[in-house]
Amino acid sequence: MSAIILRSFRILEELSNYPKGRTLSELAAAVDIPLSATHRLLADLMQAGYVRKDDRHDDFLLTMQVVSLGLRFLSASGVVDVAQPTLERLAAKSGELVRLAVVDQDQLVYVAKAQGATQGLRYDPEMGRPVRLSCSAAGLVWLATKSDDEAIRLVTKQGMGNPADFGPAAPTSIMELMAQVQAARKRKFATTVNVFLPAMSSMATLVRDPRGDVIAALIVAGPMTRLTQGRMDSLGDALLAAADELGRNSNVSPVFQRRPDQPAPQLSK
Repeated sequence: MSAIILRSFRILEELSNYPKGRTLSELAAAVDIPLSATHRLLADLMQAGYVRKDDRHDDFLLTMQVVSLGLRFLSASGVVDVAQPTLERLAAKSGELVRLAVVDQDQLVYVAKAQGATQGLRYDPEMGRPVRLSCSAAGLVWLATKSDDEAIRLVTKQGMGNPADFGPAAPTSIMELMAQVQAARKRKFATTVNVFLPAMSSMATLVRDPRGDVIAALIVAGPMTRLTQGRMDSLGDALLAAADELGRNSNVSPVFQRRPDQPAPQLSK
């Protein structure tokens, strides 16, 4: 890949984490690109309409054009149209947040959600972000379908992150994580308590297309005071039924029709 294109995407990815923007020096340090090169890339991105500058604070921000790209893709793909009714029903039954994360080569990416909680604490992470494989129920249930070597490769590629950013029960080593992956292989769904975030629980199972290929993970998440281990166990059948329904309907969306684990095609030289 062209170094200019790669650096430009690194800047866009960094800005996606900061809705209030970042200064030139902050960006350059974060993406490890010299100030002068960062300035040139930002100028190109502003000309293309993907970045704007807030002159009041000298911050650079993403424009809505970036958001529009993702929303147009999701709209055209039909993912939300196919999944939303199922997610809404599961959210109503569980009373918690329900999310769908699709397999995109070496990662799972959140693409749709439905909120079932009507009062109290609502857990609502940002859409469009990759699932942290090492400390999520979705990550565990997906890694459980892989060989040990492949699971370790995927986690190593993504990284395990900073333990301080997760719950106190989050695994801090590959050995600890793989023990949890082994346990997940014995069940049809995985559960976590106090792992992704303090005092939060989640459960997840896989969505398979009619061919049997894993195309997504279906997740229920909420505060551990409501979503106890017993409550998650009682919701298991509803979670599995919703995943089965999504799998049966998956041929409607082009995103689900492709083979999700297929490597990206190589461009001819």
